[in-house]
Amino acid sequence: MDREKIIEKIFELKEKRKAIILAHNYQPPEIQDIADLRGDSLELSLKASKTDAEVIVFCGVFFMAETAKIVSPQKRVLIPVAGACCDMASMLSPEEVVELRKKYPGVPVVTYVNSTAEVKALSDVCCTSANAVKVVGTFPDKRILMLPDMNLARYVQRFFPDKEIIYFEGFCPFHHLLSPEDVLKAKTEHPEAIFIAHPECRPEVIDLADYVASTSGMLRLARELPHKEFIIGTEIGLLYPLSKENPDKRFYHPAPDKMLCPSMKKTRLEDVLNALENFEFEVIVPEEIRVKAYQAVKRMLEIV
Repeated sequence: MDREKIIEKIFELKEKRKAIILAHNYQPPEIQDIADLRGDSLELSLKASKTDAEVIVFCGVFFMAETAKIVSPQKRVLIPVAGACCDMASMLSPEEVVELRKKYPGVPVVTYVNSTAEVKALSDVCCTSANAVKVVGTFPDKRILMLPDMNLARYVQRFFPDKEIIYFEGFCPFHHLLSPEDVLKAKTEHPEAIFIAHPECRPEVIDLADYVASTSGMLRLARELPHKEFIIGTEIGLLYPLSKENPDKRFYHPAPDKMLCPSMKKTRLEDVLNALENFEFEVIVPEEIRVKAYQAVKRMLEIV
């Protein structure tokens, strides 16, 4: 079946199944192009929960589809590629969270949404890269335990010199690989460009940034800022929607070979078609875990 026929069949089945297709900003261009909604993981899940769709096809990695199920238990949630996993989320097990809570009794646990449902269920509140500073700022406690991304935790620490941000040493391998040398080289090659870094980058990369933002924040900055050239410090996939939304601006990547997430690039049009045809692969979150994880997400939403 050729590409056009596959897309035609996807749209036919989407209507038949009363489905909505979500694509994360890092997904391949052809997947972003067929999606009903594109954006950050939690943003997509929350928007989908407000629709009358009966089926959610989440083109992303597994924790994202889990989050969609957490906030939309009545909907059927499918992930087109069962093996699309987030390396950061896989670094932290529920058992390790239990041990950390024992090690730091009474210390609030703030967990990045880039985590499994089981880890969310053991947390006090969730956060995103966009709202982590605001979430942590609501706690009067002098010590906060942030999971699982140490780089996000170290970024948040900058805003609270009076607090101790304790962190688990997890990270996104692709953001963590970006070096100051990569950024400085890009700045030399594109002297008119401003550099926007993702909070998952290392501290020494953040130090070089003109702005620090989530993927949705980067898209917003690109639209609103008067600058015409940008160096983008996040996964290479974001350059597609940035360029598409801002055809009059130029976007450069400091390390395209380093910052390409294989799991995010696994989804093909054929996989989306298969998901809609055969309801594969359905994401199931046990209700006991879902309810607890939802409470952590709900607390975050009450703050922001």
